[in-house]
Amino acid sequence: MCSDIVTRFAPSPTGFLHIGGARTALFNWLYARGRGGKFLLRIEDTDRARSTPEATAAILQGMAWLGLDHDGEVVSQHEMAPRHAEVAHELLAKGAAFKCFATQEEIEAFREAARAEGRSTLYRSPWRDADPTSHPDAPFVIRIKAPDSGQTVIHDTVQGDVTIDNAQLDDMILLRSDGSPVYMLAVVVDDHDMGVTHVIRGDDHLNNAARQMMIYHGMGWDVPVWSHIPLIHGSDGKKLSKRHGALGAQEYQAMGYPAAGMRNYLARLGWSHGDDEFFTDEQAKEWFDIDGIRKSPAQFDLKKLENICGQHIAVADDAALRHETESYLAAAGQPALTSQQSEGFERAMYCLKERAKTLPELIEKGHFILTSRPLEVDDKAAKHLDTVSRGILTELTPQLQDVSWDRETLEEVLNGFAAAHDTKFGKLAGPLRAALAGRAVTPSVFDMMLVLGREETMARLTDAAS
Repeated sequence: MCSDIVTRFAPSPTGFLHIGGARTALFNWLYARGRGGKFLLRIEDTDRARSTPEATAAILQGMAWLGLDHDGEVVSQHEMAPRHAEVAHELLAKGAAFKCFATQEEIEAFREAARAEGRSTLYRSPWRDADPTSHPDAPFVIRIKAPDSGQTVIHDTVQGDVTIDNAQLDDMILLRSDGSPVYMLAVVVDDHDMGVTHVIRGDDHLNNAARQMMIYHGMGWDVPVWSHIPLIHGSDGKKLSKRHGALGAQEYQAMGYPAAGMRNYLARLGWSHGDDEFFTDEQAKEWFDIDGIRKSPAQFDLKKLENICGQHIAVADDAALRHETESYLAAAGQPALTSQQSEGFERAMYCLKERAKTLPELIEKGHFILTSRPLEVDDKAAKHLDTVSRGILTELTPQLQDVSWDRETLEEVLNGFAAAHDTKFGKLAGPLRAALAGRAVTPSVFDMMLVLGREETMARLTDAAS
């Protein structure tokens, strides 16, 4: 156990919790939880124009649905702005940063000339080594002094050692002329102050690591362990987008995928533990390690997700599955179950969950216990309630009146009734399904009768026979 390990998830509140972000959060959560460390949550809301309370709420709801609990309070990056500015001034005092008085027009003129001459447009400020006595009384930004020669090596546990020529690094702005910190500074300061030891994030941030390392080195801080994970692609091999289907974690909740199945599937997107496909949270925490993350992008496959979710539904605790179904109904904007429906649904769970891949499928299989008399019989089931079938139900019903209400007895009575009419039980099952559920596809007739109980079963059979 490495209780000193600290990971974080740091989304921007500009929209929903992207499924790729959810996987990043999961990887950080698994890595920390499996080692007795801490998993922290920071909302990177420095972009005030695009950050919204609604987006923050959506992220928190998505995290809650996935069961990714975090340690401590949620940190708002925007609220830490004074601390970010303090570090920029400390870098200035150390000589690792400088005041730049160049105007936007001067910077653009430099870049136009560089483009015309075929030179790099990365800005190197003429104020970098200027004597402070030459500083004008004018607005300025604070820039970091990028190394002007050599190379920066990013030691990454997923990508390996990645070398960046320092000629590609500009004198990055740390503090704008209005005194506000830039995102790149804020991330480093927050990670340091929060004690983050391992930064696990998408590989679209890989180049940022080299720029952020300038701040770490300038402050004399320890650089965290970098792990830049490949992004998720669609089935066509392209970056996951709306054309591939739902993107938000809450969309998958509203479609009825169970959280445990979603966690399992997301963990397998880009990470593996041998050939194991299905595993529990405890196994994932025990097994997860950076070594198992692949360098190549993972492809999102809805059929595999459904398969994994089906396996989790099959082994779920009945009460927990009922509770998650009720949460799904709320997320999908559907009517809540009554207390009677909820109790009956849980009682029926044993015969519903074996082949359901999603919660809507589970609900459809449980239709017989969620509906009430008089039943609405769908078209397929209605075909099994012709005059002959109604006559059979009329004859059968009295024979069930006083029998013991257990599977063995019910099987004996119904099979005996079928044999007496020189037919197979399968011929009797159609009318019974229609009478008990109003559906042609249902759990077994015996399971429905046991879950419904004698009184309700007899009433439904009587209704159908009339």
